Amino acid sequence: MARCAQMSWRPQYRSSKFRNVYGKVANREHCFDGIPITKNVHDNHFCAVNARFLAIVTESAGGGSFLVIPLEQTGRIEPNYPKVCGHQGNVLDIKWNPFIDNIIASCSEDTSVRIWEVPEGGLKRNMTEALLELHGHSRRVGLVEWHPTANNVLFSAGYDYKVLIWNLDVGEPVKMIDCHSDVILCMSFNTDGSLLTTTCKDKKLRVIEPRSGRVLQEANCKNHRVNRVVFLGNMKRLLTTGVSRWNTRQIALWDQEDLSMPLIEEEIDGLSGLLFPFYDADTHMLYLAGKGDGNIRYYEISTEKPYLSYLMEFRSPAPQKGLGVMPKHGLDVTACEVFRFYKLVTLKGLIEPISMIVPRRSDSYQEDIYPMTPGTEPALTPDEWLGGINRDPVLMSLKEGYKKSSRMVFKAPIKEKKSVVVNGIDLLENVPPRTENELLRMFFRQQDEIRRLKEELAQKDIHIRQLQLELKNLRNSPKNC
Repeated sequence: MARCAQMSWRPQYRSSKFRNVYGKVANREHCFDGIPITKNVHDNHFCAVNARFLAIVTESAGGGSFLVIPLEQTGRIEPNYPKVCGHQGNVLDIKWNPFIDNIIASCSEDTSVRIWEVPEGGLKRNMTEALLELHGHSRRVGLVEWHPTANNVLFSAGYDYKVLIWNLDVGEPVKMIDCHSDVILCMSFNTDGSLLTTTCKDKKLRVIEPRSGRVLQEANCKNHRVNRVVFLGNMKRLLTTGVSRWNTRQIALWDQEDLSMPLIEEEIDGLSGLLFPFYDADTHMLYLAGKGDGNIRYYEISTEKPYLSYLMEFRSPAPQKGLGVMPKHGLDVTACEVFRFYKLVTLKGLIEPISMIVPRRSDSYQEDIYPMTPGTEPALTPDEWLGGINRDPVLMSLKEGYKKSSRMVFKAPIKEKKSVVVNGIDLLENVPPRTENELLRMFFRQQDEIRRLKEELAQKDIHIRQLQLELKNLRNSPKNC
């Protein structure tokens, strides 16, 4: 009997404390307005948020940039607001360090990954100098992800089909995962960061042991073309979003130890936009947000059949380009807020917070919806994790600790120019030009230089001919007595 079961889209209500969760849009004065959100068509969120700052990739000429805005600075943002603008190509992804709330990583079409330190109170002027500039990819870099439990370990995925693991204590790549045959679309970690799952344009879903680069499980998804994947906490399950053979949007649930066939598949709708999955391990709730539409569906996930239970749908007429998600320690527990999105509305230049709230009559702290959650302290150093140690996240209570700031400080290593060898390959032996635009700029600069040299040679040639003519005239003239 086949393991894969088709599920109906119809709501299946059951007894659940999250059955009545609803989405609440922030008032206009608590939104961020006047932001030139990037028009890049890359399938990323272009937004990252933590308990202190909101970062948004913006439209800019001559390189890539993003804004970093303190969360309390809501309302209209001035057109000349300072930006982080050190990249030489479009910025494709940004992610905050989970343990140091003023450190952010960015990646770009210029093939670099950069680490930035945001000053206290936000930017006062444009920031062009990165704390760390990481070169190792030979083509543009589309994804960055921080390790969930180890401090200063960063993963980057490029269009060279490689995933590089960076130890930021030394500022160099220490591992390379080279098992993909096409562009990597998505990366997700399990709870302790011992496993990495990826989706790829080669239509394969992989579960990888990141330190060795060994592929533990692989699914060839021909009927369910996977786009995004997320680990479902400690359930040993994966959830993917993609497209069915009938070109309808679809989700699938997988056993991470056996990817031969999905446990269930469910068709969502016939729209064409990408489905972004978000999983809350504390409440076991799954949120599905479609790129280009304004709806957010949410489900409750269990380890027993039917696995997925539809709860409700948040509807909005404004289409979303991407969504940032607030970490748990940044939520308002007094309002019974269990999740918060920051929705990018490109047409209005607006960032709109959407709070998912469990309706409760009591004003006291609701321990049943706020279990111990991963906090702001790392469980491992980079050397411990690279040495093979796995540890679960250091947990914190939102009742006492959600307003505490991290004591971690990022210290950038002093780097000397030298070769970077990973898996026996010198990644910097022949660093290629950074983007197509950079190639064109280099070409035109070279053409201008050639034109200038030709003009100089022509001037020198004219001068030489004049000297030769004068010499000839002197020779032919009669000698003066």
